[in-house]
Amino acid sequence: MSQRLTIALDAMGGDHAPDMVIAGAEIARERHPDVQYLVFGDAARIEPLVAKRPALKAVVQVHHTTEAVAGDAKPSVALRAGRQSSMRLAIDAVADGRAACVVSAGNTGALMAMAKFVLKTLPGIDRPAIASFFPTLRGESIMLDLGANTECSAENLVEFAVMGSVFARQVLGVSEPTVALLNIGSEDVKGNDTVRAAAARLRETTLPGRFHGFVEGNDIAQGTVDVIVTDGFTGNVALKTAEGTAKLYAESLKRTFESSVMARIGYLLARSAFKKLRMRMDPRRYNGAMFLGLRGVCVKSHGGTDAYGFANAVGVAVNLAVNGFNERIKEEMQRLGPATPLPDTKAAAV
Repeated sequence: MSQRLTIALDAMGGDHAPDMVIAGAEIARERHPDVQYLVFGDAARIEPLVAKRPALKAVVQVHHTTEAVAGDAKPSVALRAGRQSSMRLAIDAVADGRAACVVSAGNTGALMAMAKFVLKTLPGIDRPAIASFFPTLRGESIMLDLGANTECSAENLVEFAVMGSVFARQVLGVSEPTVALLNIGSEDVKGNDTVRAAAARLRETTLPGRFHGFVEGNDIAQGTVDVIVTDGFTGNVALKTAEGTAKLYAESLKRTFESSVMARIGYLLARSAFKKLRMRMDPRRYNGAMFLGLRGVCVKSHGGTDAYGFANAVGVAVNLAVNGFNERIKEEMQRLGPATPLPDTKAAAV
């Protein structure tokens, strides 16, 4: 980058803030030396952490506020009462052009509410969606929405498909990403009216990729397609199920290797292989959910992550900003053009 990219950080968001945020920014600084940071939060707590890192201090501006959005705050309350919170001020920095993107590990609902209210949606986008990476047998895939919209119209799903496809091209580097709708079966007659109407539209739409059709839950880990589109209710359930399954697998494996002397010996012999597996499945590698469809880049880090995971979320923001992600979405939505209204029914699944 010829010029420094500026990222706004909500230093008070997350279970281990602000220590985790500042430590993560230091790791991100090493990876992205051309990035500078506007850090919003309690200066009395932040500045001593920054002072311990002279190289980071050179690229950080601390903006003081004692207010922060609580992890259990309702989005509507946070939106009304959190105008001087570290989260809101970081988002405002993007809105007024002082920063290109914002990263926060704070309250997801509050972050979405504030970002949508302040940044607004891109032309042609009715609702923003939360997207994130999933590790698969083929590499990585993108899934959206993961919780921003519990109910979606067919047109919303079409918009998500466009945004997900652009993301796969710009960030994952997939030239012709495959896109599919998550359903209860792969047959055309399966699912409710909404997903079938969305599929009909996508078959007629020239995506920045290829529409695959329907996929089922087991296709997520298989990596059957590059982009999986669904409503936020289903997507969030799928995400939490995957996280729980991963924890179950890890704990079961640990107990198995602790069950006997021979099992411990077996672990020692295969330790390097298990280290590779642990690195491959480390959720911190996939940290950084994107709020796609906003007039500004907004990345949500997992609240319980550590510095390594937060640095990865910053890396996602850098990639989106540098690759002009929002400009690509606007271009694709303009090319898509106005559409005939699609049915917004919620019929029971067949």
